[in-house]
Amino acid sequence: METKSELRLAVLIDADNVPYNNVKGMLEEIAKLGTPTFKRIYGDWTKPTVSGWKSVLLENAITPIQQYSYTSGKNATDSAMIIDAMDILYTQKVEGFCIVSSDSDFTRLATRLRESGMKVIGIGEKKTPNPFIVSCDKFIYLEILKPQEVSAETSTEKKKGSNVKNPTLSKVDKKTTDLISDSINDVADETGWAFLGDVGSMVIKKKPDFDPRNFGFSKLTPMLKSLKKYFEVDERETDKSNSKLVYIRNKTNDKNKSIEGKNE
Repeated sequence: METKSELRLAVLIDADNVPYNNVKGMLEEIAKLGTPTFKRIYGDWTKPTVSGWKSVLLENAITPIQQYSYTSGKNATDSAMIIDAMDILYTQKVEGFCIVSSDSDFTRLATRLRESGMKVIGIGEKKTPNPFIVSCDKFIYLEILKPQEVSAETSTEKKKGSNVKNPTLSKVDKKTTDLISDSINDVADETGWAFLGDVGSMVIKKKPDFDPRNFGFSKLTPMLKSLKKYFEVDERETDKSNSKLVYIRNKTNDKNKSIEGKNE
């Protein structure tokens, strides 16, 4: 597995399909995955609809690429992004691409880049069509990167101890628990235990948009601990202080075969 901090990334942003108000969170997420070597954003900057981008581009050192809409109803931005992506690919200055868009038109581009050995990370809204999602090595939803806005009413409810649910979060259903269970079986040793890092990598290979944050968990470990009806979690001490290796296995009973997908 590559060292994330050494992965040089070309970040290409489709201004027509991404809101500008969560760019900061998006770039912070990309920084966890690698180093942005190219940061370009594409759009028709003569349109008033993209006026809000100006300050964001200056604050984050993103290079705007002007692309006029030559024909009504046609998206010339997509073509410009695809051409630049291929030009960057042949420079051999990056090891991966981050395509920020919710448009399925980039499906073939993502596939082509992966065929050339590039790591492809997609970032877009939950409305993104599935073909683009599965064409990426990893796909991250913009909704989970947005800072939570706490209203006065919400703050009052939290003080009272009531649970305030985020409508953008998904439920841990049967399909998800089955995916994790099958992935554990794929990488487990003869005793049934699997290293959590290997399980996480296997899950993302099967489902690029899997992310514990989609279900309201910051990390995979607390998510799996909440599913104790189906999984056992073992945190093992290491020689390093304050460092533990996390292992997981399926519960050794027949209930796993008929998971109902209800979180405890």
